[in-house]
Amino acid sequence: MASKKPQKARKKVIKTKTILKPTSPKKTAVKTPVARTTKKEVKQKSASRVQPIKVAAKAPKKKLSPREQKIQEIKKTLIMQKNELLNEAEEALNALPGQTIFPDMGDQASAEIDRNFMLRLRGREQRLLKKIEQAMEKIDSGSFGICDVCGEEINLKRLEARPVTNMCIFCKTEQEEEEKLRGK
Repeated sequence: MASKKPQKARKKVIKTKTILKPTSPKKTAVKTPVARTTKKEVKQKSASRVQPIKVAAKAPKKKLSPREQKIQEIKKTLIMQKNELLNEAEEALNALPGQTIFPDMGDQASAEIDRNFMLRLRGREQRLLKKIEQAMEKIDSGSFGICDVCGEEINLKRLEARPVTNMCIFCKTEQEEEEKLRGK
């Protein structure tokens, strides 16, 4: 008699794919089941999901007051001035003469005076760069054009003439008079 072998039951096959979890300190693979769908089901699902696309209308740009427009122009000039100073400083750094020894003491002294003069100019430009950066930060924060001493708005003409200023003309004049009296 021939013996019948029992048929093996069909196992349901589920496809899996490997996903790396970015939150774990070690990248460990985790297998997750992937559902199989037929083309017909995909078409039905996609047809039922179709919704009109909502396009957000652009918010109208906030109209700037004449003072705010002028402050934005000042910011552009500050950026240009900063870029010019940085370019000049780079060129000067490359062209700065090193310590050289001349046989004549007069030539040696003249070379050292020129070198010190260039270094002082670069120091002034460095302080001006810091003031420009502070002014640009004030523009971004909305506190540009307000006197640090009295809290009043600084006149636009003064800001155009000296954009890195932080005092109105009255407070600055008063400060300079006090400095004269002290003998500085």
